[in-house]
Amino acid sequence: MSEVVIVANAFGADAIRRDGHEAWLEVVARSGAAAFEVRRELFASDAQAGLPALRALGEAIRASGMWSVYSTPAELYTAAGEFDEAALRLALAEADALGARLVKLQLGGFGNDARYAGNADKSYSASSAEVPGNFNSTAGTTQTARADGAKIASCVRGSTARLVVENGQLQEGGLVAQFVGLFEALQREDYADVLGMTFDMGNWQWPGEIPLDAARLLAAHVEYIHCKAVTGEGARRFAVAPAADDPLCTEVLQMLPRDVPRGIEFPFDPNRFAADAAHYVAWLAAA
Repeated sequence: MSEVVIVANAFGADAIRRDGHEAWLEVVARSGAAAFEVRRELFASDAQAGLPALRALGEAIRASGMWSVYSTPAELYTAAGEFDEAALRLALAEADALGARLVKLQLGGFGNDARYAGNADKSYSASSAEVPGNFNSTAGTTQTARADGAKIASCVRGSTARLVVENGQLQEGGLVAQFVGLFEALQREDYADVLGMTFDMGNWQWPGEIPLDAARLLAAHVEYIHCKAVTGEGARRFAVAPAADDPLCTEVLQMLPRDVPRGIEFPFDPNRFAADAAHYVAWLAAA
């Protein structure tokens, strides 16, 4: 059975901002979850993101018998495609204060670096047999990009948190080819193991990607899975709990590694937080 993480926003963003992450630790621990994902964007004040407050929160999580994930909306690469060293170092410092096992960032603009603008050679389709080295989301073309693996390695050296990057809901940072290109670039630079991937099975649908294609191409790099179904169309999409027989969820999970943690990132019913948490932890552990 897989370890299950409950993501803080399963209890609702407003509830976390109002009551703090600590208020939900007992519910999470009693559900049988192995870990709790702390979300930086849900802190109600800058003080809650300070290192002393993070240390106290981390101690409370460990005292509840769980480990933690630290999630930040910071991006590993700027919109121009440059590695953002300051953003990574800040995220690592905060994650280490929390004592997190994983620190999760968004990918950002990998592949948008103007230094490679002249190298475009072919277009990309997620379902095509040929996968390009990298993708420029602005131009819609592939190109050879640099991941700055040595710089990333220098940043993570000594950190206790494992760096994982997540596919987001925007075109920039949410396209399969960007992630394929990232891992190919790190391989070329001899830093293939410097980071892993958080695979969010629902987020692919916002930019129009196919989750099964993503799973087929990226499974080897996945170290954490965010589980949710999606309802709605276009930008008006919402995360919901997968049905017990949801075929997409079932097929994606079968294609991804079984031995990596799975995170619940869909909303619980506010009238039955504890019951929903226990139910979905048991279901996802065995799915």
